[in-house]
Amino acid sequence: MMDNLTRESVRIGAYDASLPGFENKMALHADGLTTTGTAFLKRCLLHGSEWVRIDEVGYLESGCGAYLDALRSLLERKRVAAAVRKQELPFLRELCGREDVFLVDLDQPFGSYGCVIMATGLGRRFGGNKLMADFAGSPLICRILDATDGLFARRVVVTRHPDAAELCRLRGIQTVLHDLPHRSDTVRLGVEAVGAVDGCMFCPADQPLLRRETIAALLLSAVNRANAIWRPCVEGAPGAPVLFPAWAFPELRSLPEGKGGGWVAKKHPDRVALMQITDPSELMDADTPDALNRLLQKNDLP
Repeated sequence: MMDNLTRESVRIGAYDASLPGFENKMALHADGLTTTGTAFLKRCLLHGSEWVRIDEVGYLESGCGAYLDALRSLLERKRVAAAVRKQELPFLRELCGREDVFLVDLDQPFGSYGCVIMATGLGRRFGGNKLMADFAGSPLICRILDATDGLFARRVVVTRHPDAAELCRLRGIQTVLHDLPHRSDTVRLGVEAVGAVDGCMFCPADQPLLRRETIAALLLSAVNRANAIWRPCVEGAPGAPVLFPAWAFPELRSLPEGKGGGWVAKKHPDRVALMQITDPSELMDADTPDALNRLLQKNDLP
């Protein structure tokens, strides 16, 4: 174990081939953790930084009570970014189960969530199908297709535009092409198409500056607080996309005619969680050609 501030190090374990099993072949050197290792953590308590980084907490540390007590004290007084070994040990379960812990499972960071890309607008204000309008050299809809790629267990585009459906088909994205009139129809078709998932994010297809990082952050937030309806916001004003847990699916399937997912969110204000973002242009729609041009001017991609 090394203290990155002082570069001081101490042995806390040694490889022992005689230990049973295929893992955990390191034998604990308890003295190193009880004395020097614990002193490392106590020194972190006194440091002026708000954050402490620990790499890693595993089965060796779990065998030393004094070290664990010092780590618990550190967690109460500092913000800690730690790599935690995925192993069924009492302290590691305690650590990952704390209410103040934001946990990212590196094997499956985004859980099992679906995504419905809402691409059914008639474009009356735009003067036509805005989804295929040029935005920085590609059709507008490509921005949300790129931003959501690889993050979801299931992804489906719901549209009434054959050209958009064909573009998605060529990219290997499941598409529901329909001619039903209401927003509630689009939501219902999307929920039915994504199937059995832990939750579903509904993404507008006309927010070209919505960042992949924002979508990923919403997913990570949902994994950590799975029963909440997650929305991005700017200065407290909520926007889209909206991520619904699976408990909301029955209500999304039976929306009143013409209503969207916001109707469900308003029914459950105590379950809505907001994630603050800093750039309001991420949540802006390209409803008109002028709006599209303004967003293009804000676009920071080459």
